[in-house]
Amino acid sequence: MSEMVPLQAVLNGRVPTLGVDATGRRGCPLSDLRERLRRAGLRPTRQRLSLGWLLFGRGDRHLTAEMLYDEAMRAKVPVSLATVYNTLHQFTEAGLLRQLALDGSKAYFDTNPTEHHHFYLEEEAAVIDMPDCGITVDSLPEAPEGMEIAGVEVIVRLRRRRPAGRRSQG
Repeated sequence: MSEMVPLQAVLNGRVPTLGVDATGRRGCPLSDLRERLRRAGLRPTRQRLSLGWLLFGRGDRHLTAEMLYDEAMRAKVPVSLATVYNTLHQFTEAGLLRQLALDGSKAYFDTNPTEHHHFYLEEEAAVIDMPDCGITVDSLPEAPEGMEIAGVEVIVRLRRRRPAGRRSQG
């Protein structure tokens, strides 16, 4: 199996694409990432390219700032946690990411910014995309004066079934 091309080699221009990871998935070419940032109105700085490569080089996924920071540290990308947060919020404002508020303590970021729904696995604190199954939300309340509804998200929280005969204590 081939290994992921080292990030620093990509950023230094020694490798034309981001390569193939250990699972055989192809990363996005660096020039495409630069262009994607420019189209979103963001300057393709070294840190944005590094974090963008980590975010978008593995397909659609959901992660927290802490998860991305850990990946950056493993890839030897010199960024602070504050820079990761700032970059995630800049990418979200530019429409490259979608922020999901699933619980009060963590925000998840989705690399697929299109409208879609999610399952949240409570015990694993993991988010997965819900298959497109034609969910409709009827009877929405009227938006307050001067506001309009921008979208509706459905998040279905999941947990493992308790074995029959066991009662929840609480």
